[in-house]
This record gives sequence, structure tokens and C-alpha cells, in this order.
Amino acid sequence: MSNGSDEMDISGVKIAVVDDAKTIRMMMSHTLRGMGCEVECAEDGYKALGMLRRFKPDIIFLDITMPELDGYQTCSLIRNAEDTRETPVIMLSSSDGIFDIAKGQARGATAHVTKIPPESVLRELIYKHTQRKAAA
Repeated sequence: MSNGSDEMDISGVKIAVVDDAKTIRMMMSHTLRGMGCEVECAEDGYKALGMLRRFKPDIIFLDITMPELDGYQTCSLIRNAEDTRETPVIMLSSSDGIFDIAKGQARGATAHVTKIPPESVLRELIYKHTQRKAAA
């Protein structure tokens, strides 16, 4: 697969960003909107669950470390809900530790990325995990 951004068009993809850090939400949504995506953000797991039902994203970026309901718990709830069961969930972590990755996979995470991922990594992840839907 070539790395050209022309082949990886992700415009119109609906993306949810869930992170308790306002800076992360702002930076990611700015980058994603610049790539032509529709973005909704939530600052915690509880707000995310309501937003996901309403917004119906194609892919979810989910912070691991959040107060009250952490990313792992939120991921489990996303996987147990009928309307989000199949939605790809990318865990956002401040470390790329093997433990974080394994724990995320055990809770149903699709992938794991260190925040804030470079634009090329974001584009590739989104393209890879949303194309099956587009082709269907």
C-alpha cells in the first residue's frame, strides 16, 4: 500500500474523539476536520455513550486514562451496545506499553495508538478501519 494521501481519502468519515484533555480533543478534531472528516468530541465515557448513540460514528478514538469511566470500561460498554458493537475503537494512550495494548484488546479495542498520532498515522488508521464499511 502506498503512502500517498490521494489513495487514502477519508473525507466524510464520522469520527468520535473521547478524551478528558481539552487540548487533545481540540488538536485531534482540528487535524481530522482538516482531512475532511466529521468530528464530535466528548470529555468522558458517560458523555461519550450518549454522543455515540446520537452521532453514530464510523470510528472512535478513545483515551485510556479518564476519570470515573476509563477507556477500558467505556470500550467494554461500546462493545456491549447493539448500535456500536461493530464500530472500530482506537485506544489513545500516553504510552505504547504492551500492557496497555493487551488490556485494550481484551476489552475489544480494534487498535492502539500513542497520542497525539501524526496526521499520516491517523489517516492510515481511519482508512484501514473504515474501508470495509464503505465497500459494503
